[in-house]
Amino acid sequence: MSGHPSLAADLTAIPLPRRPVDPAAFGDDPVRRWYENELGWPTVPASAAESPLRLRLGLRFDVLEVPAEAGRAALRHLAGTSPVAMRGDRMGFLVAAGSTEELPGLLDWLEWGTLARDLRAIGTGGVMWAPRPPEPAVSGLVEVPSGGPTGGEDESRALSARPEPGALQGAAVWLRPPEPGCEVEASLPTLSALGGDGGAPDLVRVVNTVATHCHRLRLRRTRP
Repeated sequence: MSGHPSLAADLTAIPLPRRPVDPAAFGDDPVRRWYENELGWPTVPASAAESPLRLRLGLRFDVLEVPAEAGRAALRHLAGTSPVAMRGDRMGFLVAAGSTEELPGLLDWLEWGTLARDLRAIGTGGVMWAPRPPEPAVSGLVEVPSGGPTGGEDESRALSARPEPGALQGAAVWLRPPEPGCEVEASLPTLSALGGDGGAPDLVRVVNTVATHCHRLRLRRTRP
C-alpha cells in the first residue's frame, strides 16, 4: 500500500507474561481470573457490583466496533481463532494493537473516509466490556476446545439475531471466544499482513468489506 505506513512489527511480537494462578488475588471473581490467568489479558476491576469487568486495550489488541449487520460479511476474512464480540447491535473485532491509529488513514486510502463515524476503533487507554467467558470456562476455568463455539450453532444463532437499531443495551457476549493457551496476536487482523506470508488476517480486507456494507446500510436507510 504505497504511501501508507504499516504497523511496527514489534507491536505484537512479544506477548505479555501470564500471571501465576493466585485465587486470593481475584477474590471471588472467576471471570477476571479467567481473563487474567487463562488468557493473560489485563483487566480493569469492576468498581461496583453492577459494573461489568472491562478489558484494557492497546496492550495485546485494539477493538474495531462496527454495525453487526455489516460485520457479518467480514467474518470470512478472519482466522477461525480471531475473537469477535457482540453487544447490542454492534460487533467488536479484536485487531492488532496499534490499529486504532491506522484506521483514519486506511479509510482515506480506501476512499471510505466518510464512513468514519460508522466504524469506531478503540486502542491505548481505552477499555471494552468483558464478555462472560463461555461455559464451563467460568466455573471450572478449563480451556475452550479448539473449534468449539467458533463458527457453529452458537455463532449462527447470534448472527441470526437482529436487534433493533440503537439497541446498545445488554451484556457483551462472545460470538467467537478466545482460546486459552493460544497467543491471540497471531490471529488478529493487521496491516502488516498486506503482502506478508498470509499468516495473519489482512486488516485492509476486513475494513474494506465492513465499509462497503456500512455504505449499503446508509443507502438503505435513505431510500423512501
